[in-house]
Parts: sequence; C-alpha cells; structure tokens
Amino acid sequence: MMERKPAVAGQFYPADAESLRQTIKVLLPRLTAAKKGIFAAISPHAGYLYSGGVAAETLGQIDLPADIIIMGPNHHGHGTEAAVMAGGTWQMPMGPVEINQQLAMDIIDRSSIFTNDTAAHGPEHSLEVQIPFLQYLNPDIKIVPICLSFISLEKCQMAARAVAAAIKAWPRPVTIIASSDMTHYESREIAGRKDRLALSCIERLDAEALYRTVIEENITMCGFIPVTIAMLTANLLGASHAELVRYSDSGEASGDTRQVVGYAGLLIS
Repeated sequence: MMERKPAVAGQFYPADAESLRQTIKVLLPRLTAAKKGIFAAISPHAGYLYSGGVAAETLGQIDLPADIIIMGPNHHGHGTEAAVMAGGTWQMPMGPVEINQQLAMDIIDRSSIFTNDTAAHGPEHSLEVQIPFLQYLNPDIKIVPICLSFISLEKCQMAARAVAAAIKAWPRPVTIIASSDMTHYESREIAGRKDRLALSCIERLDAEALYRTVIEENITMCGFIPVTIAMLTANLLGASHAELVRYSDSGEASGDTRQVVGYAGLLIS
C-alpha cells in the first residue's frame, strides 16, 4: 500500500503540524450560521497566503462527512487522464489520511474513464492543499483522490454518471471537493470579467455551459474539468442551488493587480 508523501508542505502551507493548525485556525472564520450539508464545494488551491482565506471560508461552512471525494487538475502531466489513487495513505503534517479504497474501487469499476493510478498524484498540489482544512474540520476523513487531465465533455459526463452512481450506492454521506483556481496571470480587470462568465455558469448549475465558456473565452481556469464533473455529479444527485461564498485574487495579498490569479469558493446543494 503506497504512502504518499507531501509534495508542497513548507511551500504552499506550513510543514509543521502545530504551525499548520494555527494557520488554519486563523484563516477559518467565526461562523455563526449552522453548517450546511452539500453535494459539492469548489475551493482554490494556491498557497494559503493567497487563497487560504477563500478556501477556509468556503470549507468552513460545510457539515463535513467522513467520506470525501477530492477532484483536482493534473498540473504535471504524469499518469492517466482520470487517475484515482485507490489505496494507501497520504502522510500529511497533521497525521495520515486513509484512502477510502472501497469507494475508490467502486468508482473505477463503474467507468473505463477512471484508472487506479498513483503516478499522477505524487507531485500534484491541487488535491493536497485541500486536505489540511478537511482534517482540521473532521479528523476522521477518508478520501478518494482523483487527478484529472483535459478530457472531452462526453467523458466528463461519463465520469459524473459513475461517481453519482457510486455515491448513491454508498451507505453514508459523501461530499465532493473540486479544486480549482480561476484566471491566471491577467490584470484584475480582465481576470474579473472572465471569471464572472465562468462563475455565472456555475451559479446556474450549467456544467455544459461552463465547459464551453472556459474554452471559447480562453479562461485559464486550471480545474474546470474537476468542476465540470463535480457539477454534473451534483446535478445527477439532485442539486438545485449553487452559492458563491467569496471571490478574490492574488492581488489582495501581493498588492500587484497587473497580473493576478483569481480564487473562488462555491457551495452546491
């Protein structure tokens, strides 16, 4: 059984367990509203200095179950197009996180799109940076990590049907976390305009429109494939509402608005 070591601890977030807990404690808002049961959340994956506030405000609102499917983009090109790590543990600064092997294999068995592949996961940060927040919010989590390259809309639909069927068959609640940043390295004005187009599609729960809009408008939203699949899955499970929790960009931390990266947190229920 593979033990995956952290790829970006000490870079994107603190490598020391206590420092990491304190960082997350500071980032998490003091929410007074009741926690929400949701089908899926969209959360950014940059360094915590830049996107940690958006991620914390989004994930902190969830009534988080123990069983989590995390979908993120493949930034490195290693491995297969829809790589599920179906066994082992992720060694994280705040302790190991077990992979939900049964749920992972059920997803793989339901569609040829998915393969049991660890190569895509070793260097990938998009899933890893979500996990400390999830551990902090529910120490009992088990994860199904899915790393996704660019695939067709038809394959996204096939993947969503498999994931939705696996979730329906699972005896306990499952939440999907789709990891994505928004527009990369354009001015705040341009990034904001482009990201509003994509966010409008998500808020309408129109996954097909999101897929087309990102391509047609040249929106450099790195995780639009995971978000598309998460939306399609949520729709199959009965989703009726998408809420933008917060939109921000890297300029809020750096002060540079000439070239920003956009960050959005959304909840789908």
